[in-house]
Amino acid sequence: MGGVLVYGYGNPGRQDDGLGPALVGMLERERIPGVVTDCNYQLQIEDAVAVSESDAVIFVDALSVGGEPFTFGELEPSNDITFTTHTMSPASVLALSHELYGRPPRAYLLAIRGYEWELVEGLSQAAAGNLEAAFRFIGPRIGEILAGIGRDAVTEGSAIRH
Repeated sequence: MGGVLVYGYGNPGRQDDGLGPALVGMLERERIPGVVTDCNYQLQIEDAVAVSESDAVIFVDALSVGGEPFTFGELEPSNDITFTTHTMSPASVLALSHELYGRPPRAYLLAIRGYEWELVEGLSQAAAGNLEAAFRFIGPRIGEILAGIGRDAVTEGSAIRH
C-alpha cells in the first residue's frame, strides 16, 4: 500500500465525537494521490495490518479538553496494549504493528477539539469551525509527509514498489 494512511475514528452519532470520520470524509473528496483513508468508531487490533502497510499514518480523533481548534503531533509506539477493552490507543496500534510486522510507520495524531457529546448526529457549530481549521492545516502537512517519504526512499536506496 505505502503512502499516507489517514485514519479517523469516533462515533458520528455522538455529535462532536464524529470529528475524525468527518475529516476523513473531507479528505476523500479531495482524492489526494498517495493518500489512503479509513475510519471506524474506534481503533482495533485489526488496524495494525493497514498501519504496517503504510509509510506514514495520521490518526484523527475528537478531543474533549485542551488545544483549540486542534492539536497535531508525532506519535511513538507504546506497549499499553489492553485486550480487555474494545478500543486501543493509536500508540498501541503502532506497537502492535511493530511487534507483528516488523516496523511501525511514522505516525501523527490530529486531535480536533469538540464540545458536545450527546446521542445526536451532526457536529456542534464550534466543532464544525475547528474541523474546517484542521482541514486547512492537514493538507499541507500531508504534502510535507509525502515529500519526506519520497526523500527517504531515495536516501535509503529503497526499491520501487510494484
